[in-house]
Amino acid sequence: QVQLVESGGGLVHAGESLRLSCAASGLTFSNSPMNWWHQAPGKERELVAAITTPSGSTWYADSVKGRFTVFRDNVENTVYLQMNSLKPEDTGAYICNGYSAPSRNTYWGRGTYVTVSS
Repeated sequence: QVQLVESGGGLVHAGESLRLSCAASGLTFSNSPMNWWHQAPGKERELVAAITTPSGSTWYADSVKGRFTVFRDNVENTVYLQMNSLKPEDTGAYICNGYSAPSRNTYWGRGTYVTVSS
């Protein structure tokens, strides 16, 4: 059974930082591209960061480029999102997902919530 569990959300002030984690189990993590999505209140979910494997190439949405960094630890089966210079518009749920090539399924976590106060 595949599980993705996010953690690290919370309440911060604008300009501060947070590091989110997404721990995977039941997944061949080292072979799975992983993504972070952001769902702001009342808005659709949007992809904000992605990391491939094995190269570890990354992609960022323009809204977070230069402020967020995605990285992974294939020993700990965890993908991280380092969020710096947070803005109030970064408020919302952050959800990770990963793709499993053997099963051709995409798996989702439940998310962790970030609130950035101005």
